[in-house]
Amino acid sequence: MSEGLPDRGERGQKSMTRGVSLLIGEPKKAILKLSWPMIMAMLILAAYNLVNAIWVAGLGSDALAAVGFTSPIFMVVVGLSNGLGAGVSSSISRRIGAQDKRGADNTTMHALLLVLAVSMILTAGLFIALEPLLIAMGAGAALGLAVDYGSIIFTGSIFIVFNNIAYAILRGEGDTRRTMYAMGAGSLINAILDPILIYWMGLGIAGAAWGTVISLVFVSGVQIYWLIIKKDTYVSLSRKAFFPSRKVMSDILQVGIPASIEFLLYSIDAIIINSMLVRVSGTDAVAVYTAGWRVIMMAVIPLIAIATAEVSVAGAAIGARKYENLAIIHRFSTKLGFAIGTVTALITAIFAPQITLFFTYSPQSAHLAGTMVAFMHVMCLFYPFMSPGIMSSSLFQGAGKGLTSLLLNILRDVILITGLAFLLGMVLGLGQEGIWWGIVFGNTAGSLLSYLWARLYITRLMKDKGIA
Repeated sequence: MSEGLPDRGERGQKSMTRGVSLLIGEPKKAILKLSWPMIMAMLILAAYNLVNAIWVAGLGSDALAAVGFTSPIFMVVVGLSNGLGAGVSSSISRRIGAQDKRGADNTTMHALLLVLAVSMILTAGLFIALEPLLIAMGAGAALGLAVDYGSIIFTGSIFIVFNNIAYAILRGEGDTRRTMYAMGAGSLINAILDPILIYWMGLGIAGAAWGTVISLVFVSGVQIYWLIIKKDTYVSLSRKAFFPSRKVMSDILQVGIPASIEFLLYSIDAIIINSMLVRVSGTDAVAVYTAGWRVIMMAVIPLIAIATAEVSVAGAAIGARKYENLAIIHRFSTKLGFAIGTVTALITAIFAPQITLFFTYSPQSAHLAGTMVAFMHVMCLFYPFMSPGIMSSSLFQGAGKGLTSLLLNILRDVILITGLAFLLGMVLGLGQEGIWWGIVFGNTAGSLLSYLWARLYITRLMKDKGIA
């Protein structure tokens, strides 16, 4: 894993940052300190997504469904870049834990090469495959709007990939505050641009897409300034820091590729579920699922933020060979996530009618209100039991065990969630409500199995290392 410890002169080139000090310190404190900026950043981003859905809902249910059909494809891009970012964060944090700054710098430079390669492939592929994919998903009457929206969004693929890798570099060295600032600023700009472009300039759904692209360009500029111009990060980005290494690239990809496939699984699940919903209840069911899922994603943001921080903290513990900290990290993250998930589930259940009003305020979407309330009452049970699964996957990613994390997610998302949704919704004929319950039951079973697998891994690791 390490390419050799740097000499004293090399270490002295840059003093230890606040983030690095947190990363290699007390694990519970590190998770809390690194999580809250990510929670704030993701809440702002999710709030924007809600606002975006509200503005698009004003264009009618077809426009809302168009965004829903495009979202799984968009999430492939985001998921791939986030997955590679998990590999980058894990690799950098493990090298920092091992006091290998030279290796951390070289990993950062390899990450930038990934940005260029991946974004070029994605942009070309999506422009070719967009319309056939939308047709295969059953977009129907929403096809034209979905093509208009998606073709604009995917012009910004390089900025999506770059931003997520840059976030990962900062997280890898324990700096989540700047991630918060960048994500928050981008979301704010996007939220301001949406009504201007959609309604005032009369661009409709294309205006929502252009608002996203413009905000991505802005955030990319900010991160380029921090990483390349200001140069006050712990890792260094320069040609001097780079020397080609298959071992470094392999280390990133051993976590990054499985993590990317995990995000791809989420998109595939969404595509399959959208297709099932169309078959049992039409495009209105997709509109309900699309709007309701945005509420869900906002509710589970604290869990995702904790899991994101866990990758870096666990990676640093592995790099420093403090294996006893892994049990503390995993148990604390899971309990914290479960508690937060329980509270947000109660809030969602109580205020579901009020939340629904944000998506059904227009005459074109008012008929979705009752179904959307029912959806949120079922799906709030998804929140607390997401914690054992996502925290276990993140532990394995931090430890460099990307394949294990992938296998756990295949079990939960492909076999259990999709399988039970199909069984209840289509085989047993329970319709869209059966699909919702299948998602809840599959998530709960898969998460509990993942938790047990992670505990077994920690126990065996400590036994192998002679730790009581």
